[in-house]
Amino acid sequence: MTTPAGLAVLLLGGGGGALLLQLLLPWLRRRLVDQPNARSSHRQPTPRGGGLAFVITATVLAPVAGSGWLAWIPLLCLPLALVGLLDDRLNLPAAGRYGIQIVTALLLVAISPLGLPWWLGPLAVVAVTAVINFVNFCDGLDGLVAGCAAVLLGVAALEMAPAAGLALLPLIGALLSFLVWNWSPARVFMGDVGSTFLGAVIAGVVLQQASPARALGLLLVGFPLLGDACLCVLRRWRAGQPIFQAHRLHLYQRLQQAGWSHGRVSLLYITATGLLGWALLSHGLALELALLLVELALGLWLDRHRAVPFSP
Repeated sequence: MTTPAGLAVLLLGGGGGALLLQLLLPWLRRRLVDQPNARSSHRQPTPRGGGLAFVITATVLAPVAGSGWLAWIPLLCLPLALVGLLDDRLNLPAAGRYGIQIVTALLLVAISPLGLPWWLGPLAVVAVTAVINFVNFCDGLDGLVAGCAAVLLGVAALEMAPAAGLALLPLIGALLSFLVWNWSPARVFMGDVGSTFLGAVIAGVVLQQASPARALGLLLVGFPLLGDACLCVLRRWRAGQPIFQAHRLHLYQRLQQAGWSHGRVSLLYITATGLLGWALLSHGLALELALLLVELALGLWLDRHRAVPFSP
């Protein structure tokens, strides 16, 4: 991915995403402004929906840059992003949003080369929708999801064959340029249009791995985000709470409530994601699993000793 062609595609994605975001911002400031409320982590009205810039960039450039099904994943996820954009504007019913998630998941599972047995198909579809929602749940701090997603997709691009990995570079470049605007204090949020799209793309890229072991390894790179969301859902379910109701009980939110800055929390999660990616690329799944256990222990310690209490 460090070839001149790869660098050119990465820069093209970054430049295209930055230009689109500049063109979109006036409209977003008029039509899609996130007003702070009791569950918000920000205090100033901020435009959301900026994820549309990297959605369009990836959808247009990935088929040109890469090859195989990987290059078409952004296009397959585009309807989900458009529903997310409508939800940002109109607050669509949950049933309709989950319906398009299931359709997207079915498509991503159908094109997977993993050769899953028929009885695993339904579980894979549910798992894809879980990843979509977990990424969406974690889009609550400046730079958090964009930074972690850029690292995870970067690991995937390095791990896969060069021709296929090139398809991810426009999205990575666009995410990096978006991160300039989304880093704390954020001047624009990605919104559901961006977070659900990224969740679906991540799930699709995992399903495009050559073997179940490689798919598991790449999925576990996303543990800092996905593990936070999964453990929070389980704790809320155990407490009898509606798990899809908005809240501020994720570890990243409770660390911010305890006085950590947006940047500090996001850097912690991005670094943890990067370390898992480094372990996978350099030494394989065994070291990644060992490091994941260390990160899990650190997360549990932060939950107990640094974050505000988990109070349903």
